[in-house]
Amino acid sequence: MTAAPMIELWRGGMLESEHHGHAVIYGPGGVEMAWGDPNAVIFPRSSVKMIQALPLIESGASEAAGLTERQLALACASHSGEARHREAVADWLAMLGLSDDDLRCGAHMPRDPAEKKRLICSDSTPCQMHNNCSGKHAGFLTLNRHLGGGSEYVDVMHPVQKAVKSAFEEVTGETSPGFGIDGCSAPNFATSVTGLARAMQFFAAAKPGGGLRENAAARLAQAMGRYPEMVAGDGRACTDLMRAMGGRVAVKTGAEAVFVAILPEQQRGIALKIVDGATRASEAAITALLLRLGALEHSHPVVERLLTGSQRNWRGLITGELRLAPGFG
Repeated sequence: MTAAPMIELWRGGMLESEHHGHAVIYGPGGVEMAWGDPNAVIFPRSSVKMIQALPLIESGASEAAGLTERQLALACASHSGEARHREAVADWLAMLGLSDDDLRCGAHMPRDPAEKKRLICSDSTPCQMHNNCSGKHAGFLTLNRHLGGGSEYVDVMHPVQKAVKSAFEEVTGETSPGFGIDGCSAPNFATSVTGLARAMQFFAAAKPGGGLRENAAARLAQAMGRYPEMVAGDGRACTDLMRAMGGRVAVKTGAEAVFVAILPEQQRGIALKIVDGATRASEAAITALLLRLGALEHSHPVVERLLTGSQRNWRGLITGELRLAPGFG
């Protein structure tokens, strides 16, 4: 099967661009709806950070370190490098007796305008704590300390990544066909879109009073919903969508236009991938599917921003609009 048309861009009454993709809605009984090829194998990128954080809780490392719910949300984050994100990672590392030098994610300029301006105006360089994945890596370091592994915790054969792979394959229900190296230097294991949606459904159905893994999954999804500002940042789709749904749904983006959603009240999971890697399309597509399932109100301003609003140029003139492709959403 080929990718299905999902999001269109219209300008001057003409179809200018069309984004194709794969998407799956997975419920308690299995696949409920699918577009494109549900068996398409993808790199889920940062959309799986809650899966990568499962061993942090299951191992007892989180409890031993006394991690808070806010820190668990940060472990699932692709944050903007805001001051609150950098400071939270710094506090976490200090609690472990570690420093920026112990991270293996690399440094990049933060996405947050205020923090970026602070660095530029003070002639300072960004540190690894500004990296959008530094919260995940703080989680890896916490798990690593508990396991007694070596310093190169991003190596695919390291005990930390072996634990991540085991959890990943178990919740996706698939043997991963391989891995790639993510932007933060950690392995990113491949799976099908259905496998990814199945994993999100597991998180959605998990109960705090369940078994060890269920409890871990429920806690992570709950942490994301309660601290959406730590998962991404102000003005970001993940944060704005979770706020719009009152924290009842957890959503997470991944690079190259992957998006997932965890809907505990419906016990459903969503996974989608836009094949051309366009973020505007993945944000619009996840918004459309959340609307379809009644998890998001059509009247909320985030819907207009991500899906239904007009496209405008730098002078504020309306230039076009996004539309759902026929048969999607």
